[in-house]
Amino acid sequence: MLDAGLHLLADQNLASLGVREVTREAGLSPAAFYRHFPDLAALGVALVEESLASLHVMIRSVLAEAGGAEEVIDRAVDVIEQHVREHRSHVRFLSRERHGGVRQVREAIDAELGRFATEVGAALALQPVSRGWSERDLRMLAELYVDRMVSTASAFLEAQESGPARERGIADAARFQLRLISLGRRHWQGS
Repeated sequence: MLDAGLHLLADQNLASLGVREVTREAGLSPAAFYRHFPDLAALGVALVEESLASLHVMIRSVLAEAGGAEEVIDRAVDVIEQHVREHRSHVRFLSRERHGGVRQVREAIDAELGRFATEVGAALALQPVSRGWSERDLRMLAELYVDRMVSTASAFLEAQESGPARERGIADAARFQLRLISLGRRHWQGS
C-alpha cells in the first residue's frame, strides 16, 4: 500500500487521495486498507518515516567520516544528490507535503526533520570549533544545515528535468551556501 500510495502521490497531494484509489492501485479491497491504517493520514505518516529513514543513515555516515568542513560539505551535497536520484518519489512526496494540507503529515515531517537536526547538532557539538557553544546555538546551526539540505533536495528534484548543467548549478550553489554557513560558524560569538 505504501508503494501504491507513493505512486499515486506523484501527480497529486495526500489531501486529494482516496482510500479506494490506493487500494485499487495496490490490487486490494478497501477493507484491507483499514487492517493496516486507520486513515490516509496514517499512510502519509508511514510514508514520511520511510522517505527519511535512508537519508538519516546516509547523512549520519557523512558526519561521522573524518575530514575538514569543506570535505564534509562536498560529501553531504553528493549524498543529497544521490538520494534524490535514487528516491525521487519520496523526495517529491516530502517536498509537496511539507507545507501541504494534512496536518498529521506536516507534523510528522517537522518531527523527523527535528530529529534530523538533533542528530546533526550532536555531531556538530563534537567538533572542536563548537567548543563553548550553547545548546541553543548548536540547535540553530543544525537547523540551518538541515533546512539547506532539504531545500537542496527539492532543488535537485526540480533540476533533474532540466539536465546535468542545472544539477551542477544546484550542487555548486549548495556547496557555496553551506560553506558560507560554515564560515559564519567559525566567527560566531554566541547568542
